[in-house]
Amino acid sequence: MTRPNATGFGLAALLLAAPAVAQTGEATLNIGIGGSVTSVDPHFYNASPNNSLAMHVFDRLVERDARAQPYPGLAESWRVIGETVWEFKLRPGVKWHDGRDFTAEDVAFTIQRAPNVPGSPGGFGGFVRAIERVEVIDPLTVRFHTAQPHPLLPTELASVAVIARHAAEGASTEDFNSGRAAIGTGPYRMVAYRSGDRTELARNEAYFRGPEPWARVNYRFISNDGARTAALLAGDVDLIDQVPSTDLVRMRRDQKVTISEIQGLRLIYLVMDHSRQRDVPFTSDNDGKPLAANPFNDVRVRRALSLSINRQALAERVMEGTAQPTGQWLPEGTFGYNPDVRPLAFDADGAKRLLAEAGYPQGFRMTLHSPNDRYPNDAKTAQGVAQMFTRIGIRTEVEAVPWASFSQRSNRQEYAIRLSGWGSVTGEASYALVNILGTYDRERRTGASNSGRYSNPELDAATARAAATIDDRQREQLLREAVKMATDDVAIIPLFQLVNSWALRKGLTYDARMDERTTAMAVRAAR
Repeated sequence: MTRPNATGFGLAALLLAAPAVAQTGEATLNIGIGGSVTSVDPHFYNASPNNSLAMHVFDRLVERDARAQPYPGLAESWRVIGETVWEFKLRPGVKWHDGRDFTAEDVAFTIQRAPNVPGSPGGFGGFVRAIERVEVIDPLTVRFHTAQPHPLLPTELASVAVIARHAAEGASTEDFNSGRAAIGTGPYRMVAYRSGDRTELARNEAYFRGPEPWARVNYRFISNDGARTAALLAGDVDLIDQVPSTDLVRMRRDQKVTISEIQGLRLIYLVMDHSRQRDVPFTSDNDGKPLAANPFNDVRVRRALSLSINRQALAERVMEGTAQPTGQWLPEGTFGYNPDVRPLAFDADGAKRLLAEAGYPQGFRMTLHSPNDRYPNDAKTAQGVAQMFTRIGIRTEVEAVPWASFSQRSNRQEYAIRLSGWGSVTGEASYALVNILGTYDRERRTGASNSGRYSNPELDAATARAAATIDDRQREQLLREAVKMATDDVAIIPLFQLVNSWALRKGLTYDARMDERTTAMAVRAAR
């Protein structure tokens, strides 16, 4: 696996060649995705399906390739001109879809809007948290002023779609969904968006990298695994993601299908509620009475839950070999991966002892919530985990619901414990430390996706120290220490990391992405 340079900065990143431009044509590409896109607004929700769609319509100052390596996007170059000042030179001649010029004013507007979208269930504030002020020098030069040195800024800006000030100023998320504000610089223009169904896209003939080979793209949401596979085999779609593990063996033998795979950056994990001291919903003693205190605030309970899980069994029996058991949120070889942090070994007796020490010798009852259409085998994984919890005395029921409902309820802290997923698309440890493990704080722009409201001031301080450390080796060591700190405190319960897979009709190739993004731009005719 390629080891990302966490700074992504320097000549190697700046000199990466732009992707080759394929021959244009009039073909339509039909894509079937397994995760629901909840909005066209690229700043509304930091979720992979939304981000995948946004990559078609919008660009970023810095882009990431299939191996999570940065390369120039709307910015041609970037450099540090002072300890707390980054200067970005913008690409000349870039046009918005409506023909107007892209300028530094659009960048400044984007940075102001990204963390402030009303109703966002998990936004982008963490990526711009370091920026105190944006200075527009001229139409093609912008400077970002930070409170302290922040070497990760280019990497973080690779997650922020740049939007048009003239189209989006005063616009709501619904204005993006209707198309009025969805004016980008990207390789495709939005034609129509139908929530829960599909998004229709048309090629941007004036794209600054050159036009894409597909004249039109139908980006369809097909939640049911069997229906998604059937759509590909019937020729209704040309590409599907989240290939069902139950179909992989059969599809590998099918001469009409090509499989593309890569070890992904997506962790599947459990989130526990820390937002309450008592009266946690969906928990009770064995007689159905409320518990005196929130059991998840006791690290012994959290550790007991983790010890009760046989991760290898989940990977082999539920995921059928399409996942790797893990004890942390990054795969080996990434920046900040700690080789000393291993998955907890399955130990049901040890889990029972910890529960007794915590005051629950007879266990308790709870409901584990999960989406049923977001991650491969998500509901099945939840069922497997629930059985393991029940065996140590925590009688667990499962309620699996569609992602659109689950994500909103989860971010309102309506659940006691839930199954979730996080893709560290930056390929380094601070992405999760800031967004899902950092204390939720709107002003500091941390914990934007911390739905369980876990808070550890010592971990926050360790994350801040790492983020402000210029030297790569020192920063990686600090990140490894933070990984161990979070793991020791059982901030979340890691289960496994996914292997990303796509299936295509014969004659097409897909450049498999570690960040699991599904894009038309990665599809080409086979040579």
